[in-house]
Amino acid sequence: MQVNSEPTTQEAPTGPAPSDAPQVKGRPKARAAVVHHLSPGDAEKAAALRKMKLVALGLLVVMAVIFVFAFALQKEYPWLQYVRAAAEGGMVGALADWFAVTALFKYPMGIKIPHTAIIPRRKDQIGASLGEFVETNFLSEQVVQEKLASVNIARRAGEWLATPGGADRVAKEGAALIRGAFKVLNDDDVQAVIEGMVRKHLLAPPWGPPVGKLAARIFRDGHHHKLVDLLVDRAADWVDDNHDTVTHLVSDRSPTWVPQFVDGLVGDKVYVEILKFVRAVQADPNHQVRQSIDKYLNDLAQDLQHDPAMIARAEDIKAQVLGDPEVRELASRTWGTVKNALLGAVDDPDSELTIKFKAAVRDFGSRLVSDPELAGKVNAWIGDAAGYLVRTYRSDIAGVITDTVARWDAEETSQKIELQVGKDLQFIRINGTVVGSLAGLAIFTAAHLVFG
Repeated sequence: MQVNSEPTTQEAPTGPAPSDAPQVKGRPKARAAVVHHLSPGDAEKAAALRKMKLVALGLLVVMAVIFVFAFALQKEYPWLQYVRAAAEGGMVGALADWFAVTALFKYPMGIKIPHTAIIPRRKDQIGASLGEFVETNFLSEQVVQEKLASVNIARRAGEWLATPGGADRVAKEGAALIRGAFKVLNDDDVQAVIEGMVRKHLLAPPWGPPVGKLAARIFRDGHHHKLVDLLVDRAADWVDDNHDTVTHLVSDRSPTWVPQFVDGLVGDKVYVEILKFVRAVQADPNHQVRQSIDKYLNDLAQDLQHDPAMIARAEDIKAQVLGDPEVRELASRTWGTVKNALLGAVDDPDSELTIKFKAAVRDFGSRLVSDPELAGKVNAWIGDAAGYLVRTYRSDIAGVITDTVARWDAEETSQKIELQVGKDLQFIRINGTVVGSLAGLAIFTAAHLVFG
């Protein structure tokens, strides 16, 4: 009699090796076998499987020995007929269940009996059925959302984020993500993107109309008056502090024949008038000079919006200020500044950015715990996102199971499954032996009572 062979220590490569791959006519399909070293867990399972197989086989042998002795001595000792019947039923049950268990993984005794070697032959169908089962019963939008709702992810995440360890972990992973992103990003490519964005959003649109519109709003609301006040105050201070400068300007420009004392008198007079004028502008919010400035600025704002000549002048200024070299330098300097600042901040656990980020994470976690409304919104967002993923990609997710099983080698698949569940299946053989014995005894006893 043949029983299930022990799990082999050789397995096919883990790469794709479909069982239905084409074969060359007249030549069997070759399989490159490699030595497979079992992991400690698998080695323990293999040992347990061998032990259970020996127990099941030993029980069958015991039944066979009992049957032989009972059959030989039953005429001399009639009560041994019951023992023979029990042993006979036990052997039948053991053999039947051995056949059933063996038929799952291979052909019994190598004979290609129909509906045997089920797992190797129907591996792909089993994978497809398993994928369909998972898709139908587990990857359901309602099932996923109900499970997420019962878990209350937002509160659990909030409790973890509110702890110093949780915030530190988020900051650490975020820093690793930023460093990884900077390693992947090419500086020239990023600078080209920044330069393109500057050209598209800053240089391509005309400056005149938007600047004029913004300026008109500022002038209309009077926000420029503080700037005018500042300029007038500075002018008054300068006049106060520069009496000699004003008088020298007057004397330097007067004819040479004018006496020096006259230059001094004229210079003093000019200085006093200038000072009076500036003080008057400074003291009177509605001074004519201020009104003239307001009118000039409002006209300038309108011209920037509607006067083609002024718009063209603004474009010339823009071209002078931000030409091609300036734009490239701006893009390079912007990217370099951002990159260096972020790398320096994430590499320093005591940097202001890191400290504030950790504080923000802890604060957000505390709010998730203490604010049921916010936690409810977060749970709803997570549920909606999970529902969308399941609804959209459920077939693709389940297809991973089907495709993975399809790539497995048939014999290897059978061996792996037997290693996982074979020990429990051996109990079927043991139970079959025991149940067969009891059934055989019961049937023989009933027949003996009925028919004498």
